[in-house]
Amino acid sequence: MTATAAPAVLTARALLLDMDGTLVNSDAVVERIWRRWAERHGLDADEVMKVAHGRQGHATMAALLPDRPVEQNLADNARMLAEETADVDGVVAIPGAPEFLASLAGLPHALVTSADVPLSAARMAAAGLGLPEIQITAESVGASKPDPEGFLKGAAELGVAPADCVVFEDSGAGIAAGKAAGMRVVGVGARAGAHGPDVVVQDLTQVRVEPVGDGSFQLYVR
Repeated sequence: MTATAAPAVLTARALLLDMDGTLVNSDAVVERIWRRWAERHGLDADEVMKVAHGRQGHATMAALLPDRPVEQNLADNARMLAEETADVDGVVAIPGAPEFLASLAGLPHALVTSADVPLSAARMAAAGLGLPEIQITAESVGASKPDPEGFLKGAAELGVAPADCVVFEDSGAGIAAGKAAGMRVVGVGARAGAHGPDVVVQDLTQVRVEPVGDGSFQLYVR
């Protein structure tokens, strides 16, 4: 299936959900934090923002400052995570996210985010959203998106084959990770369409979930 805004029906046995840009709009914080970081390092902030979305911070730093020691990136990343966790000004739910998550009650799903546990808890709470029972966070993986490790771990935790999972993502790195995991990807928001998801939605008001009765369910996407 090519990326399209036309109505589509996807059958799945599990959903793997990114957080930032997918369930939670945290762009205001991400912009503040990363633009300050860009200024400190003499980098073009607009170019930094093209890389920052969807990745763990240290992976973004490695891409932008390839000669900097890994240990320095990790230390810098820890400081920035603390800054981001303390700053929830402007963090809100993506339209339709509360209803979408409510519709998944009793259905296999997991959060797969590049944020760590404190940051994901802070942002979901600020947006008024409950955390899924299963969460694959930065602490859970050895490699950041676009590596597929997080999505593959999410599928394994749910006991569902990758081909039976549908990923919800907004960023290029996240969409690439879902594709590399052998999963179908629903792109959410304006950023997503340029990165080749199977289906694109403006927000989560355009998604409806209905159980089929054989352990699978259908996603109606418009």
